[in-house]
Amino acid sequence: MLPPEGERFTKSEVNTMSDEKFKLGVILVGNIGMSPLLAMIIDERADRKDLDTVVASSGAKLGKEECIKTTKKIIDEQPDLILWSSPNAALPGPKKSRDLLQETGIPTIIISDAPSKKASDEIKERGMGYFVIPADSMIGARREFLDPTEMVSFNADLLKVLAFTGIVKLVVTEIEKVITAIKQGSTPELPTILVKKENALDAAEYRNPYAMAKAMAAHEISVAVSKLNTEGCFKTKGRENYMPIITAAHEMMRIAAFLCDEAREIEKGTGLVHRAPHYKDGHVMTKTGFLDKPE
Repeated sequence: MLPPEGERFTKSEVNTMSDEKFKLGVILVGNIGMSPLLAMIIDERADRKDLDTVVASSGAKLGKEECIKTTKKIIDEQPDLILWSSPNAALPGPKKSRDLLQETGIPTIIISDAPSKKASDEIKERGMGYFVIPADSMIGARREFLDPTEMVSFNADLLKVLAFTGIVKLVVTEIEKVITAIKQGSTPELPTILVKKENALDAAEYRNPYAMAKAMAAHEISVAVSKLNTEGCFKTKGRENYMPIITAAHEMMRIAAFLCDEAREIEKGTGLVHRAPHYKDGHVMTKTGFLDKPE
């Protein structure tokens, strides 16, 4: 294989081509905000030459049968690392999926929401890593309120919160550490991280304090959304009582996304937005100036 005319492969690219590709397995059991783009944040330009990714999803369902079927699809691919996402990892279906993964011995990182905190010790005892993300909030899943349009709108707002509060950067950074260790033949240290405003915003690397404050506000609002939606979906009876509660939660998520937009615009105004793209060989580059070349 020859490089395009006028270009040369770097030494790292040549080495990557001669080596067997790293296989990443992604299991999506049900859906949280991080789920739809979990495979994409590891290869945002789809040009990594060191990586093959396989994905299996149970769709919206969390039943044992769906979870088992989805998990076995990825196990059969024999990946080097598995990323596994689900709402409430302690539920019976997700737990069965984790049982199957533990039996394989494949390094696995669990990515889940606030209710999974109660399973975090058990997950660690199994030898698995985890990210518990309270800001990845539960949706207001009442039939009178949640239709496909509202579902997509909520998740669109939530994705902005996950991106601009630094949560996505934190997750990517820690996953890349694990991938690097496995590629080097080392035993990886799997992350066991409860994502809070502090570690998320550290990863975001905001330069402007007002931008950081707006992102912090967005993070804390998003965390509170889950509490309201849990109240409206599971603890409140009567349509006249729960409809205002879950509607308020979705309005809060909309405002959180708006604050994230404002934070991003402040950073853009300085011309010093921190960006961390992947290179073709998989290593993460950085830049801050608008016209800077990533290094």
